[in-house]
Amino acid sequence: MSSATDDHTPPRRRLPEAVVRGARAALVPVGGCALALALALLTGYTATGAAGEPAPQIQVSAGRIVQSPERVAAAYFEIRNTGDRDDTLVYADSPQLGVSMLREPNRRKPGAIRRATKVTVPAHSTLRMKRDGIHIAVLDPPTLKPGERVSFNLWFTGRGRVGTEAIRSHLIDP
Repeated sequence: MSSATDDHTPPRRRLPEAVVRGARAALVPVGGCALALALALLTGYTATGAAGEPAPQIQVSAGRIVQSPERVAAAYFEIRNTGDRDDTLVYADSPQLGVSMLREPNRRKPGAIRRATKVTVPAHSTLRMKRDGIHIAVLDPPTLKPGERVSFNLWFTGRGRVGTEAIRSHLIDP
């Protein structure tokens, strides 16, 4: 007969000291490799001159929307880069208007417009969007009243999102 303290579970055993030392020794090279890799990446990052560079300084102003009677619309902005690095506009959207895309003149077909995948804004310069140049086409917009304000997000590779506003112009795009 067994007593309440009589237990058939085996006693806990400690790992032999040699196994513990071996496990620790095996982890040292792994930790050393990770440290060496991190140091190499950091060295490369600083060697390229990218470390510590401030983000491009982007200011967006003079936003206006021109809409035709057929409800086709385009948005135009003035983008100023006062920083020391170029930045690239890659996307523009409006939560109020829906789908939009960057457009630019097609250099191969004079007078034609094509989709722009990116637009560089050089350091210390200003990009002025215009009808026959770079602009934002708004696809299937609602009818906007002259003076109506619409919010836009312009997305840059360096600066990130820049929120701005455009006002529906009283002009009509032919």
